[in-house]
Amino acid sequence: MTAFWAEPDFDAHELVQLVHDRASGLTAIIAVHSTHCGPSAGGTRFWHYSDPAGAMRDALRLSRGMSYKNAMAGLPMGGGKAVILADEQRIKTPEMLAAFGDAVEGLGGRYVTAEDVGITEADMVAVSQRTAHVSGLPVTGAGSAGGDPGPFTAYGIYLGIKAAVAHKLGKDSLSGVHVAVQGTGSVGGGVARLLARDGAKLTLADINAARAASLAAELGGVTASTDGIMATPCDVFSPNALGAILDDEGIAALDCAIVAGGANNQLAKPQHGANLAARGILYAPDYVINAGGIISVATEYLARRDGRTGDIAEVNALVAQIPGRLEAIWQESDSSGVSADVVADRMAQKLIGRG
Repeated sequence: MTAFWAEPDFDAHELVQLVHDRASGLTAIIAVHSTHCGPSAGGTRFWHYSDPAGAMRDALRLSRGMSYKNAMAGLPMGGGKAVILADEQRIKTPEMLAAFGDAVEGLGGRYVTAEDVGITEADMVAVSQRTAHVSGLPVTGAGSAGGDPGPFTAYGIYLGIKAAVAHKLGKDSLSGVHVAVQGTGSVGGGVARLLARDGAKLTLADINAARAASLAAELGGVTASTDGIMATPCDVFSPNALGAILDDEGIAALDCAIVAGGANNQLAKPQHGANLAARGILYAPDYVINAGGIISVATEYLARRDGRTGDIAEVNALVAQIPGRLEAIWQESDSSGVSADVVADRMAQKLIGRG
């Protein structure tokens, strides 16, 4: 692994900490990009990397994305991310989670963690035994914020897709709009169900083909292969799996008017946002459209920190602001000729004091 400050994704991060606990076998990276707006917040990813350098790239890119995401969502939180390096068997033990909780606690509130890929609500409960700087914990009562943030992420993406369809296609309804959904897990599956409720036509793909087929049968959709989903002729391509799929080959394969989904870091390289724009494809910047989950997590954490109970109504009201933020980005992009991703980045950089 090269020195983190030599990585192309290092962006004046305030802190990059390698955590190794020999007793538990924990190896993790905690990256704090910015605390300009408040304590850094972002989930913990549990993933097996064939090359540890990939873990560092993820930590750096995802933490920067969280700075932008939290700022654009109007949250008093900075951006951070953690990556726990899993072995090939993806063995996760209580001792590892305890050691990770101790590492978070050692930062004194500078970083607040929550669920991400490979981490469950139960895992966060275990981490919370060692630190208070954790969110995404089980709901404590009816109407209370907390628990799995996935449904709020899905709801924000759904609202963002509706806004994109209105902006690009001039339609105020999703009835008959064809959406190709890549990834049918917690977030992608939730998006698909919300779209189906509005009468959208669905094509679904997932690395778990049985899961995609089951959801397609439930919703009256069809399936595509994971290799073919990006080339599906559709109105909206909605990526809701892992990132960096919008590369030269992926963008060339697209046959859609809109890209709007919840995967993080969808653009493989900075120039790919301009490539989408050159093809006339409307892009919803990922960290703007997928902010519903962190809105839930942050609302829960801030309420608990202040000795009160977070309210789902408060979370939903904040998530409902996502379409307006997207529309502001698209209008600026349309008037300036600058691609939507660059417009969003410039807005976010100003908000975190780096513009």
